[in-house]
Amino acid sequence: MSEPTVFIVDDDQAVARSLRWLIESVRLKVETFSSAQEFLDGYESSKPGCLVLDVRMPGMSGLDLQERLAAQRIHVPIIFITGHGDVQMAVRAVQSGAFDFVEKPFNDQDLLDRIQKAIVFDARRRSKNTQRVQLGSLFASLTPREREVLDLVVEGMSNKAIANSLGLSAKTVEVHRAKVMEKMHARSVADLVKMAIQNQVE
Repeated sequence: MSEPTVFIVDDDQAVARSLRWLIESVRLKVETFSSAQEFLDGYESSKPGCLVLDVRMPGMSGLDLQERLAAQRIHVPIIFITGHGDVQMAVRAVQSGAFDFVEKPFNDQDLLDRIQKAIVFDARRRSKNTQRVQLGSLFASLTPREREVLDLVVEGMSNKAIANSLGLSAKTVEVHRAKVMEKMHARSVADLVKMAIQNQVE
């Protein structure tokens, strides 16, 4: 996975510059944008990281951008930077899925800590998504008969009971079961049960 980037969206160039300097001082990669639209035009959701976003901006506000990203199912963690009068607005943004908010004037270390937490959160989410896709493709590789055998194994049925239930010989069930274990990269029935539960949850 590529290294995380901190995306800064702020129409005040002086603020954007000082934020860039602060974040680069801890060797994080930074990209700055002077408007929400500029960010939308230049952002690639495949890039890991987080978004440091000013609440109040001319044109599309930070909250508008948050809504736009949600509508496009883009889940980059957002840390809002707010002025004193915008705290209520920021609380609403967090309730709508923003990761955090920092009030101006903010403590540099506090902001850096929150950025690090957002980056870790994003990395975990991306890793989970990758696992989910991989698990889905393992299930998709099973034949309909193997899937039936898997479902009954997960229910705790013995080979004999599965054979009776599906009208097969115990030997055939054994072959299917071995194939299921191999395709799912499972070392035990417990592994299969965990995968099946995870797949249902997703």
